[in-house]
Amino acid sequence: MKQTRNLILAILVAVPLLGIATIPNYTGLPGISGISGMSGLSGISGLSGMPGTAPADSAKATPTAIPQHAIIDEVVWVVGDEAILKSDVEASRMQAAMEGRKWSGDPDCTIPEQIAVQKLFLHQADIDSIEVTDADVAQDVEQQINYWLEMVDGSRERLEEYKHQSISEMRTQMRQEFKDRQKVQKMKMKLVEDIAVTPAEVRRYFAELPQDSLPFVPTEVEVQIVCMTPRIEPEEINRVKEELREYTDRVNKGESTFQTLARLYSEDPGTARRGGELGLTGRGTLDPAFAAVAFNLTDPKKISKIVESEFGFHIIQLVEKRGDKVNVRHILKKPIVSDESVKQALGRLDSIANDIRGGKFSFEDAASMLSDDKDTRNNKGLMSTNAMQTGKATSRFQLQDLPPEIAKVVDTMKVGQVSRAFQMINQRGKTVCVIAKLKNRVEGHKATITEDFQVMKEVVLGKRRDEKLHQWVVDKIKTVYTRLNDNYNGCKFEYEGWFK
Repeated sequence: MKQTRNLILAILVAVPLLGIATIPNYTGLPGISGISGMSGLSGISGLSGMPGTAPADSAKATPTAIPQHAIIDEVVWVVGDEAILKSDVEASRMQAAMEGRKWSGDPDCTIPEQIAVQKLFLHQADIDSIEVTDADVAQDVEQQINYWLEMVDGSRERLEEYKHQSISEMRTQMRQEFKDRQKVQKMKMKLVEDIAVTPAEVRRYFAELPQDSLPFVPTEVEVQIVCMTPRIEPEEINRVKEELREYTDRVNKGESTFQTLARLYSEDPGTARRGGELGLTGRGTLDPAFAAVAFNLTDPKKISKIVESEFGFHIIQLVEKRGDKVNVRHILKKPIVSDESVKQALGRLDSIANDIRGGKFSFEDAASMLSDDKDTRNNKGLMSTNAMQTGKATSRFQLQDLPPEIAKVVDTMKVGQVSRAFQMINQRGKTVCVIAKLKNRVEGHKATITEDFQVMKEVVLGKRRDEKLHQWVVDKIKTVYTRLNDNYNGCKFEYEGWFK
């Protein structure tokens, strides 16, 4: 059983280096009888002769107590058949410290309890067959790594030194963690999907709320952009295509496998470590040019011709087709934009911005006719996103939700002002040049029922959802086996019932 294995793991970690650490009596665990120190541990032979242990037949043997700080690793909490290790708690503590996050209450109690609650949701997610895609997991992992890189001024070397890992090792380590996070989030959404509130409930809730308790609505902005993609030199495109042709030749000659070349050379970080494999994917989630080729492949032994998509240039290899989905491997190469091309694009956009300021044409006309960004071009340059709470499209952004380059520019702008041209990396990983206009700014303020009804509705919905999830956890604890290290006896936990 997982539980037995995890407990034995903790014991074996401590034994060779430290002797036997005192371990709480885990009487009641399925498949384990009366573990107290090492006595009563059935199914494992040859432990009686280990250093620091008394002979197996000594009824009065007492395990050697080890100071808490000297234990390398141990099981501190058990939820169902899942063990939480001391090292799990410390890893969460270190990551929070790196990101500047604060814990409410005593971290020594709060951190392991939060991990335990995650285990409950994961257990239910497995029961309910909640699934997440590898592509979504890979995207979140890359966002996290990019966030960390921003914190160290983009230096991969500094990040690797701080984390004591290579970037590749970080990706590998985080994959399961982020997969679990997404499953937990989906499970929570499923549990609260039927919760709704009426306008009357919203008005009543805020009518009874003290004035000084009204929620604060952060500053929100609406931003329009004109985007221009710098021209890529024909020589650079030829260089990229020649590399892809070389990879195809190496596979066809048997000198290497497609998977190996993808791991070594593909510039799609989300799939490169999986040998370029996308996983079963529907046509609608792929770039149209890429999908047209991928879905027409029939022979897994053959490699496609070079395909240009909005992300760059690819070669593709079929893995399998299943119904209306396809699984392929690909190698992506992105042409490098020259400094001169960037300079020319910035100059052209600055000229366009001057014409807008001079009244020759409007920003909206420039966005509709000149912008390369298909996501905003048909909306007169207006940026939009899906609101996290409602899932509905909105053009209002909090500054931290904008791409960082745009947020930095519009933060100091006045409404109606047009920026100078600047360079950024778009969501597809391409270098682009942009001018921005601040269309509207709503300064942070206390919510009012007339101006911020949707905000207030989300507050009430959030409260109802939190109440439902809290009660779900309390009820779940009652039905799941839990066992805590005695060190947690003095903790004031958020949820009741951990101690049985």
